[in-house]
Amino acid sequence: MTNQSFTLNTMKPFLQEAWDKAGFQSPTPIQEKAVPAILEGADIIAESPTGTGKTLAYLLPLLEKVDPAKKAVQAVILASSRELVMQIADEVRAWGGGISSAAFIGGANVKRQLEKLKKQPQVVAGTPGRIQELIQMKKLKMHEVKLLVLDEGDQLLVPEHTKNIEAIIKSTMKDRQLVMFSATMPEKAEAAAKAWMKEAKVIKVDKEELPQSKVDHLYFVCDRREKQVMVERIMRGFEPERMLAFIKDIGEVNAFSQKLDYKGFANGILHSDLNKQERANALKQFREGKLPLLFATDVAARGLDIKGLSHVLQFDLPKDATQYTHRAGRTGRSGEAGTVITLVTEREERDLKRVAKELGIELKKKLFYKGKPVDEDRRD
Repeated sequence: MTNQSFTLNTMKPFLQEAWDKAGFQSPTPIQEKAVPAILEGADIIAESPTGTGKTLAYLLPLLEKVDPAKKAVQAVILASSRELVMQIADEVRAWGGGISSAAFIGGANVKRQLEKLKKQPQVVAGTPGRIQELIQMKKLKMHEVKLLVLDEGDQLLVPEHTKNIEAIIKSTMKDRQLVMFSATMPEKAEAAAKAWMKEAKVIKVDKEELPQSKVDHLYFVCDRREKQVMVERIMRGFEPERMLAFIKDIGEVNAFSQKLDYKGFANGILHSDLNKQERANALKQFREGKLPLLFATDVAARGLDIKGLSHVLQFDLPKDATQYTHRAGRTGRSGEAGTVITLVTEREERDLKRVAKELGIELKKKLFYKGKPVDEDRRD
């Protein structure tokens, strides 16, 4: 380890081995700042852009703190979407050595989940509704929980989850530690978290502290009804290995998805109307490169880490700078190259430019010429 402020070399051997196996050279800024603070026992609120290693920033100290000899739940990680919970659970398994873990999500079979609890997991990840349900059933015991993590905290501190989050926090002992992580931290969410914490330490990583992004931000202007044809052109013109497309209206995309399939563009859809298995299958095929295109709603794709995601497409204009940040952050992770493409109508162009200005992003307007994307002033 190169940086002594990051104390990995004093951690459990299995964590050091997993770090070496992952091939990481040095910690990211959020890891450097958050890991020591969590190890010290501080309650923290941490904000760092998407793709900067936030999961490991809380997972390393969490796994360090778990006592492998104690057969009880010692740490709970909450996240708002099923996909994010399953992704976190995968990371816990990959880094956890002999530490036992389990994931609990809404919509899954409760009986099967109760069986999992009988095996006495030491680390639990879950959606707030299901975790609270298991606590109320007196099946999930919280009295040994030393650390509670709110991942993508600003998505958890919304009206639909707040009641459950509060109840979960109250079910833990007074001396527990509470940490919250997110890529964007609205003042309201920060204030709500602070109310549950003891002298919260706020950690923020600015863009300036991160490696230069290699993400291109492009956009095409077209009519609303032209957008579907534009997706075909983009798939042909850019030939993305994997493209995640953000859409607002799932109803609209179902028929469109079939049409694309018929034309030879294999694609999947990720949204809350699908059952757990369908969602897991779509994600798995996309991750494995079997589906080059995946349509998703913002909620379904929040926090997802898809290795090597080369392109993000905004089929619908993001509603604000925060939404643009979360969507764009799915590509170009950890300093890799990526491309964000937005489709806008003439009326929406001004809104997109305003968001880009707010984020300090350089936008390039493109059009298709002979099937290839070119700058608007170049048609040679």
